[in-house]
Amino acid sequence: MSQLRIRRATMDDLPALRPLWESMRLSADLLEKRLTEFQVVESAQGEFLGCIGFQVQGTNALLHSEGYTDFSVADAARQLFWERLQTIAANHGVFRLWTLEESPFWIRWGFQPPTEDVFARLPEAWKTFEGKWLTIQLKDERAMTVLEKELAVFRQSEQARAEEWRSRARTLRAVITVAGFGVGLLSLGIAIYLLAHRGSALH
Repeated sequence: MSQLRIRRATMDDLPALRPLWESMRLSADLLEKRLTEFQVVESAQGEFLGCIGFQVQGTNALLHSEGYTDFSVADAARQLFWERLQTIAANHGVFRLWTLEESPFWIRWGFQPPTEDVFARLPEAWKTFEGKWLTIQLKDERAMTVLEKELAVFRQSEQARAEEWRSRARTLRAVITVAGFGVGLLSLGIAIYLLAHRGSALH
C-alpha cells in the first residue's frame, strides 16, 4: 500500500482509462463525460494501475466501473479507495453506498445484499442496472432526519428570540428618543422662561 497513491482522475488519465473501460466492455465515451466521478490508483513512479467511479445521488452514492491494469495490486488499491471514498461520502452528506462490484473485498468491509425495505431506497436512475446489489449504511438516515428537524426547530426558536430582542431594542430606542426629545423641549422651555424673566429679576 505504501507504494500506491490515490488521486482524482484528470484529462491526462484518459489515454489509460479508455482502453481499460473498453476491455471491461464499458462505454468509454459515456464514462469520459463522467471523468470527475473517478478516482485512480497509481504506483509511486506515477504509473496508472486502476480506477473506480463514485456517483452521488442525493444521500446515496454508487461505486462503479472498478478496473485494474494489474490485479496484483487490486486489494491494496481497494483499501485505499475505500478510505478515500468514505471521506468523499462524508463531504457530500451521503448516508448509504451501493455497488454492483462483485469482489469479496466489499463484503469483507461491510457491504451486504439489501433487504426489500432497503432496496426501495435505491435511486430510480439506478434501478435499471443489472447485477447483484450490495449496500452499506454509513449514517442512520432516520436519526439524521430527526436531528435536522430538531435543529430546524431550534433555529426557528433562536430566530424568534432574536427578533423579539430586536423588537425590544427598537422600542427602547424609540422611548429613549422620545424621552430625549421631551428633555430637550423642557430644557428649551426653562431657558426661554429664564430669559423672559431675567430682565424683571434684575429690575
